[in-house]
Amino acid sequence: MPIEESVLCFVRNRLDRQILLIHKKTGLGAGLINAPGGRIKRDETPKQAAVREAHEEVGIRVENLSYSGSLCFQFTNGHSIRGYVFQTETWFGKPLETTEANPFWCDESSIPYDKMWVDDALWLPQLLADRYFSGRFVFDDQRAISMSLDVEASMENLIQQNGIF
Repeated sequence: MPIEESVLCFVRNRLDRQILLIHKKTGLGAGLINAPGGRIKRDETPKQAAVREAHEEVGIRVENLSYSGSLCFQFTNGHSIRGYVFQTETWFGKPLETTEANPFWCDESSIPYDKMWVDDALWLPQLLADRYFSGRFVFDDQRAISMSLDVEASMENLIQQNGIF
């Protein structure tokens, strides 16, 4: 069982083929590029946490989130995280810099994978292609030791295989 559960919320502008990313300033992964997200609070669903985190980290209100996949991380220091990944095309407000993150729009064709967690290059293209995924990763600090990813065209197949949700 993971020590904590967390979320990521990818905001997409499909018309312009752009995705909202952040320069993460604090916490796990500080200094890397990611999406708005964070820990799920007690009595909060993953979707509610994604909405809250997008607002706290970049000042926007997101709606109509769709579930894209799950990520399980084990760190050699004993820490473990189960992450739920969402995406949406519906947001209100202008992304603003906060103490936690500096947001920026990025072309989906030029995502800076070299400045992200190494596992992102495996599963983020699946999200962009609207395929569901389930990943398991082992890290020693920010160095990947082991990575595996299951990908399905439908969430039903992934749920049957991995017991997601």
